[in-house]
Amino acid sequence: MSLNWNFEPPPPSEFADREVHLTGSHLSGKQIALLITGSIAAYRMPDLIRDFRREGANVVVYATTEGLRYVAREALEWCSQNPVIEGFTSDAEHLSDSTPFDAFVVAPASYNTLNKASLGIADSVVTAAIAAALGRMERQGIPVLFAPAMHGAMHNSILTRSMRTLQEMGVTLIPPDQSHGKNNLAPLELIVATTIRALSESPLRGKSLLITGGPTPVPVDNIRRITTRFTGALSIQLAREAWMRGSAVELILGKGSRSAPEYIKAKTAATFEDYRSTLNESLQEGNYDWGIFTAAVADFQPESVFEGKLPSNQKQLSLKLVPTVKVIEEVRQHFPELKMVTFKYEENISHEELMEIAKNRLSEKGGSQLVVANRVEEFKQDGTQVAWLLESKQEPQKHIGKKDIANAILDRIELTA
Repeated sequence: MSLNWNFEPPPPSEFADREVHLTGSHLSGKQIALLITGSIAAYRMPDLIRDFRREGANVVVYATTEGLRYVAREALEWCSQNPVIEGFTSDAEHLSDSTPFDAFVVAPASYNTLNKASLGIADSVVTAAIAAALGRMERQGIPVLFAPAMHGAMHNSILTRSMRTLQEMGVTLIPPDQSHGKNNLAPLELIVATTIRALSESPLRGKSLLITGGPTPVPVDNIRRITTRFTGALSIQLAREAWMRGSAVELILGKGSRSAPEYIKAKTAATFEDYRSTLNESLQEGNYDWGIFTAAVADFQPESVFEGKLPSNQKQLSLKLVPTVKVIEEVRQHFPELKMVTFKYEENISHEELMEIAKNRLSEKGGSQLVVANRVEEFKQDGTQVAWLLESKQEPQKHIGKKDIANAILDRIELTA
């Protein structure tokens, strides 16, 4: 963004003042109760409310007197578009009979509230709502989530016992961000993603997926690498979406990729050989239902790697490149039961040629169950990825943008789950 503003007003928008731009539909039609307690982290709740709404949720806020010391009622009502419930009334809002909730999220969950909840104390509208929520969880399976936040000095055996009690009951505890001696509130992205995961009814729930992405550099010497421009963004989108659908996900990213969310179990492979060995180890140790191989695996590597650093004052440098081992073929050979999604990227060929290459990969012995094919000539002018999904006995399907491509791949996998 440039700092040179010419003082022009913003362009007009069709959005009303309190509307939000939807970024997803995972919580479309869902009713979320957000229970705010007495922690300084309560000041972040307006942003959490809007993040829930960006996924399509309707949010109703319950707040303790102490919680409202740290965040204004007006801000909560502005963001949620609903009145804040802060006390008992004749409508018995704490029972939520008239407006049943799909999930209850206690955030921030203070030391006081966690201990009261574990002991069944219901002395405020918030703790009474938690008591009712726990009853609904036990009888109806309604998710109840707590996002703890308190100073580390308060993290004692009493708190530990309370959290274990709640977890044994079936509550989801969202790990805090532990730093500087504090249990800081978890990232808002994690709170939203965990809520989505708790509500998921996807056939992928409980399935195990191994996903790879990004470049796999090959070394020239101790400091130089030959690599690609790929960033692993699609693999990260796939891992994030699969995790929210309820899958167990392991992600292997080549060095130079973007960072994955902290809640995704990710390994980094520094070189092609690291990628090859890490992938083999993961497949040997895990029992995966599917492997999704988006990584841009190196096709060539230097015949020999120079020990140390090649001198930089040479007039020219010649490297002899030799083919790398075909990792996908190794996977097929050693793990024939693994269902696979593989990718094919090409340039300077026609669409028909691309489709023929992809169909041949489908028809190969022990081939992929799904092939994702694309070529740069079909990308949008702004660089947006365009891909074709191919599977046996089905017409190729076109998808635009990484989010759409990732969802389409997982939707196809769901049909086999």
